[in-house]
Amino acid sequence: MKIESHDSDIESLLDSGYFHIPRFQRPYSWEDEHVVEFWNDIISSQSDDYFIGSMVVYKKVKQKFGVVDGQQRLTTITILLCVLRDQFLELGSKDFANGIHQLIERKDRSNKSQYVLKTETSFPYFQEHIQKFNEDPDAEGSSLPEEKNLLNAHKKFQGLVHSVTEAVESDASIPESKKNDKKILKLIGLRDSVLNLKVIFVTLENEDDAYIIFETLNTRGKDLALTDLVKNHFSKHLKSKGDVDHARLKWEKLLGTIHNSAEDISADSFIYHFWASRYEAIPQKKLFKSFKKAVTKALAMDYLNFLIKDSELYRSLYETSYGWTKNEVEVSRSLAAMQLFKLSQPIPATLSLVRAYKDKKIKLARLRDALLAIEKFHFQFTAITSSRSSGGISAMYSSFGQRLFLCSATKEAADEIDAFKQKLRDRVPSLEEFTVAFKEVSYTNANSKQRALVRYILRKFAEHFKFSFPSDFDDLTIEHLHPQSKTDSIWEEHVVGSIGNLIYLDGEMNVKLDSKSFEDKRKILLDSNYSIPKAVTEAESWTPTHVDEHVTEMAYLAHSEIWRI
Repeated sequence: MKIESHDSDIESLLDSGYFHIPRFQRPYSWEDEHVVEFWNDIISSQSDDYFIGSMVVYKKVKQKFGVVDGQQRLTTITILLCVLRDQFLELGSKDFANGIHQLIERKDRSNKSQYVLKTETSFPYFQEHIQKFNEDPDAEGSSLPEEKNLLNAHKKFQGLVHSVTEAVESDASIPESKKNDKKILKLIGLRDSVLNLKVIFVTLENEDDAYIIFETLNTRGKDLALTDLVKNHFSKHLKSKGDVDHARLKWEKLLGTIHNSAEDISADSFIYHFWASRYEAIPQKKLFKSFKKAVTKALAMDYLNFLIKDSELYRSLYETSYGWTKNEVEVSRSLAAMQLFKLSQPIPATLSLVRAYKDKKIKLARLRDALLAIEKFHFQFTAITSSRSSGGISAMYSSFGQRLFLCSATKEAADEIDAFKQKLRDRVPSLEEFTVAFKEVSYTNANSKQRALVRYILRKFAEHFKFSFPSDFDDLTIEHLHPQSKTDSIWEEHVVGSIGNLIYLDGEMNVKLDSKSFEDKRKILLDSNYSIPKAVTEAESWTPTHVDEHVTEMAYLAHSEIWRI
């Protein structure tokens, strides 16, 4: 491997060739704080030569380079130069604007205009909305995260540059006739500070060396995202052989599936769970080493296709309206419950189950049954008792996911699921432990942290008893039988908020009951033939003792029947 390096500055670097940011690089990700920090560095360096690090590239053809390291800084510098160029033009200084534009776009040896910096991941947004001369840079593009970051950086620099010219405009000591010239001088100072920034320019001989250097640079020191390392690995093995870069299109489809989700899911987490559900549960920081070893050139396209397929399934685990039909509503409800419980441990298992269902290894009833078992287990183990695992639970889920993935027959898959359910049963908390924790579940307006969990519990009890209501469950409200407004030394807040003091009501009935006494509420509910728990219908009065007895009965029913696996 041949490596050359020399000191340079931004003007010499941009004037020396054309730079291409290849597909294995991460998208532009600088946010406001990074832009402002960079701006402050430039402002502070106006009288000095300021060093901004190294720029690592590889040779493509003469005067054309692929960027290995430094693409975030190079893109940011280009954005700032575009803003300065446009500001010069706005002030009527066309020569200065054209001078800067030569470092953004110029003719090559064939007399064809070429952008000095070209990016693949943001094409054509960056070129069309920022680099173009005399165009509207704020024109709407798509809503991809990278394009938003580019637009935000551009707007931030516009504001910062404008603050410089505005300071001249508001300076009463400068005659009006000289203000425009003073503004231009200020911009010239900014331009020169940018172009004088110092870099170490490192050049590699070829693209293969670039993949190695990219991986080395980004697996030491600050960690690179797992997604970027995996993308680089695919790019190394799946090079484009024609006009259509199929690997790149597939990768963009994968990222689009993940990033366009209504839920907050990440590509790194997806790759981690993908690997744990199929091959091996390994810490995310160590995963790439195993990935790199397994994904050879011959298998790279197969693995990329596997990832694309599983990305759709993964999104459907979190975004339960995605990819599920009306016939599969019970599946999506169990998945929604897992999101309510804030679970990540079961993901390798749930991903493997959904994959087995989509691959027709198991039927819908078997999928529904398995997911319900996970939901019931974690309601008791996580949502109620807040039990903690030493790691055995995570290992159990990953191991099951991998074994299910290897199953080739329906009977084999069914046996694995049955064995898995038994392992869940063996880990269910005892009735005593569950009851103590269940009595702690509480909801009041002042303490609404468990509101969603309370709604979930009340719905499950209502469904168990086949209660009917005038409106859908989602439209029902939580009613405190003893009103929240009447807390005292006997009716303490935790008693008023207890699950044993709560029922579901529709909006109209909620208004009727208002803050009436229990006796009046009970009479209205009975006269209306309303669906309410037996403990309420049989009680002549309502005291904290009644609440405690009711919640104890609910805990027993929950543990032994409703959430029994």
